[in-house]
Amino acid sequence: MKSPASLKRAAEWALPYWTRGQAGRETPQDLFRVLYFGWLVAFTLKLLGSAWDVSWHFKWLRDDLAPPHLLNSAGTAIAVALTIIHGYTGYGVDKAALRLIQWGTGIFLVAVPLDLINHRVNGLDITSWSPSHIMLYLGTFFMIAGVLRGWFMGAGARPPGRERTVVLGAFFAFFLENVHFPEQHQEYGILSIGAWDNHATYAEQILLEFAAHQMGRPVDRPMMVAFSLPVPDVLYPVYAVVVGLSVLVVARLLIGRFGAATLVAGAYVGVRTLLWPLLTFTGFPPSAVPFFLVVAGLVVDLAFLVRMPYVRAVLGSVGVTAAAYGALVAQSAIMGGVYSAIKGQKGLLGAPPLATSSAVWAGLGLLVVWLSVEWLAARRRGSQPIEARVIATATP
Repeated sequence: MKSPASLKRAAEWALPYWTRGQAGRETPQDLFRVLYFGWLVAFTLKLLGSAWDVSWHFKWLRDDLAPPHLLNSAGTAIAVALTIIHGYTGYGVDKAALRLIQWGTGIFLVAVPLDLINHRVNGLDITSWSPSHIMLYLGTFFMIAGVLRGWFMGAGARPPGRERTVVLGAFFAFFLENVHFPEQHQEYGILSIGAWDNHATYAEQILLEFAAHQMGRPVDRPMMVAFSLPVPDVLYPVYAVVVGLSVLVVARLLIGRFGAATLVAGAYVGVRTLLWPLLTFTGFPPSAVPFFLVVAGLVVDLAFLVRMPYVRAVLGSVGVTAAAYGALVAQSAIMGGVYSAIKGQKGLLGAPPLATSSAVWAGLGLLVVWLSVEWLAARRRGSQPIEARVIATATP
């Protein structure tokens, strides 16, 4: 806990900056770093809270004041404070970044009471894909997009260095976590069904009875399937390829370094891997971990060895889609046989059901996004090589 003297010094440093200004205002380097390291803290709290939240809801009945919600709310409070600071002072953001942050924060804050009302009216609503939940992800999507732009443009006005690249990669990892978040429903759900089949149910009986009553049927396997995997099997791989891997494509493009996509994916998967034992050994349900994202990220990096942007998009979409689906098949087959010490169950590190025939649609969706990204990059930055364009934006 900080001493009164430390708090006084912090206040004396910060108060002179608390003046009204327009977005795009020249920002001192120390203030710029404090603002964006504040965003790192906010997103870290939100990540930890949201990761715990999914596991919590596969074990207990919903509770508005559950510890994961409180942890997530702490991150949200910091994000709201930073949004107000950016908006009032104009420091650390241009107009586009500020609008993205403000719209994202606004959508998120509107979604919170709507989600509470939804649960009061419709009951459990455990699916991550409900409209009120999607509003929460959408708000965070715009919020992180604004922060990414603010850091990219603001840090680009300073000499490039490791800090600029690492922080940019961290924000992309948070971005990937947000877009992949709803997929965790299937990642937890498939293992919950496996636990049921092995007579080791993770959910508390009161949760199972509540869900069964809401569905109007007894507590049985069909109820567990409807409870744990309420969306079509095709949704998981198609969404992961079209949305999740598009984040890695943009990350590689903006960071401009080989390995960027792999490291962003690895950072997110690494956090999920570290949280896995922390949750399971404290009695919470486990989830499948999306290791396939790292394999796909590596193929994204390899695709950028092709210098012709549109050829890269075509070849990359085919290769990345094939790698993602192949890794999912391998993950399910190999890890499905791994014996877990937790309750002696098998298949705890498997993968959600995979509709392999959907690979064509996933690849086409990724191709459309990738071509759009390459077109926008070419339009905004001219015909220089991508690495040169990124370096150019990073120097005065």
